[in-house]
Amino acid sequence: ESHGCHKGFGDTEKYDRRVNEMRDVYEILREMEVMLPTPPAKGGVYTPVQEFGEKFLYCSGCGPALADGQTVIGTLGRDLTVEEGQKAAYNCVLNLLANLHEKTGDLNKIRRFVKVLGFVNSADDFKEQPQVVYGGSRLLLQIFGEEAGLPARTAVGTNALPGGIACEIEVLVELK
Repeated sequence: ESHGCHKGFGDTEKYDRRVNEMRDVYEILREMEVMLPTPPAKGGVYTPVQEFGEKFLYCSGCGPALADGQTVIGTLGRDLTVEEGQKAAYNCVLNLLANLHEKTGDLNKIRRFVKVLGFVNSADDFKEQPQVVYGGSRLLLQIFGEEAGLPARTAVGTNALPGGIACEIEVLVELK
């Protein structure tokens, strides 16, 4: 099943995690047939990527709306399946990578993803937030490998997100 941005969205075994750790990020993206979207438009008064310390970047939360109009709207456990939520998380990470590329000029400057915080628009009885955020975490792992792409992670359920989006994710990154 195609999800627009990359043919193997559901294929978790296609890319060897350890091999990717020393490879060019953009080469891996090409092989995965993943294109970075245009960075999302800001939705308020804030900085999409804030530097702090000497080598850290804190990325404001990104939702699943891509520049080509693809998005995922709805509530997990009511309107959306876990798989649709995973697609939302995948799109969120694509937007985060687009913001990081714009800020750094080169995603190969990333030493590691330190922390992922995912918010999932959830029905009161929905309890699979970690499985939803996995859609974005898996993309980081496939691109950056275990050492750089396997951060600490929190997945939180919430009763609403801006514009009814299914998921919003923010990251903390350490640069080389």
